[in-house]
Amino acid sequence: MDRINELKESILAQVAEYYRLVHGREEAFDENTSRVNYAGRVFDEREMLNLTDAALEFWLTAGKWAVRFEHELAEYLGCRWSLLVNSGSSANLLAFMALTSPLLGERRIRRGDEVITVAAGFPTTVAPVVQYGAVPVFVDTDLYGNLDSALLEQALSPRTRAVFTAHTLGNPFRADLVRAFCDRHGLWLIEDNCDAFGSKFGGRFTGTFGDIGTSSFYPPHHLTMGEGGAVYTSDPLLKKIMLSLRDWGRDCWCGPGCDNSCGCRFSKQFGELPPGYDHKYVYSHFGYNLKATDLQAAIGCAQLEKLPGFTVRRQANFNRLRAGLEGLEQHLILPEPTPGSEPSWFGFLMTLRNGGRNDFACYLEENRIQTRNLFGGNLTCQPCFGDLEKGRDYRIAGDLKNTDRIMNDSLWVGVYPGMTEPKIDYMIRMIRRYFGD
Repeated sequence: MDRINELKESILAQVAEYYRLVHGREEAFDENTSRVNYAGRVFDEREMLNLTDAALEFWLTAGKWAVRFEHELAEYLGCRWSLLVNSGSSANLLAFMALTSPLLGERRIRRGDEVITVAAGFPTTVAPVVQYGAVPVFVDTDLYGNLDSALLEQALSPRTRAVFTAHTLGNPFRADLVRAFCDRHGLWLIEDNCDAFGSKFGGRFTGTFGDIGTSSFYPPHHLTMGEGGAVYTSDPLLKKIMLSLRDWGRDCWCGPGCDNSCGCRFSKQFGELPPGYDHKYVYSHFGYNLKATDLQAAIGCAQLEKLPGFTVRRQANFNRLRAGLEGLEQHLILPEPTPGSEPSWFGFLMTLRNGGRNDFACYLEENRIQTRNLFGGNLTCQPCFGDLEKGRDYRIAGDLKNTDRIMNDSLWVGVYPGMTEPKIDYMIRMIRRYFGD
């Protein structure tokens, strides 16, 4: 045993040294050759040490690292439970499908029921609604891409069951008003928190206002596991449903490597199965396998420790870029935080007042500044909506004037924690130069 421990310590020490030699050197920024990426991984030897530790244990599915991450994530947010999944898109799928469970009785979402959302966003916020056969109802956004809460009442119908919307680029929507609307009408609220992990509204973390919150841990996001995501809730019934749906739809809740947690594994009857049928193979939902691995969770545990520092860096980078672009308001609509919020910014959104977004994007890209559109623009214009019937498969409440404006005139650049001050100052100079300043 001493030899095993000695060997493990030697391996970990060499991994730490490998990090320092290969990944630990920061290259100086050269404005003539260097590229300014919109996002990237930010890590140190702790992620690699955790990953190596998990690899040496060779527990390849979810295990102790996943359990630890779920506990620490819920504790950080101040909610009761979190469940680790394999992507943010899977988190959105799991969150929505939980609301269709028969265990919710009359409150369950059924095919043909309506879910209020926005079209200016990422497709996998809306995809589960369409795939299930419910009807997304699109309302317009403000010019920063967030749901305009003043439009919620006009979107309401007798078939409305939920609101499912995202905090755009880390800037919270008016979570208080949306929550109040849902409470007033007995609706579910799912917060897509994939771009806003660590943001606060009214001193409270985003993702905790909804019945369910979702996160993504893809490399550009606020923390990364490479791939990965999470759902979180304080509702015990929703937690039970999501655990079942995530783990094949099974009725059993035993953790990895455990058996007979319920104490009646071979003594109960379920449905029309034979009495005493093994509870581990009883399925109460048509579920999925959306679990992540311990290798991913081990990285996530190290990343979660860094999240407060990441948030500070994102805010500082945003503020430096925002201050550097003062005076360009005749050319650009510059981002503003939602009143009462503390955003952990995912990106810096700019909307051109006089059009020409693609020319601006090409200029920035030619000068090695990476850009992104606000995801799908107006999703109803995407090819995947081509076979859907407006009014039956989806509905638009009012117009989507700002959504279309964002689709045609907006782009964003990065403010992630790996963004250095020389890179931000270079972006400022290039943007000002484009507008002749």
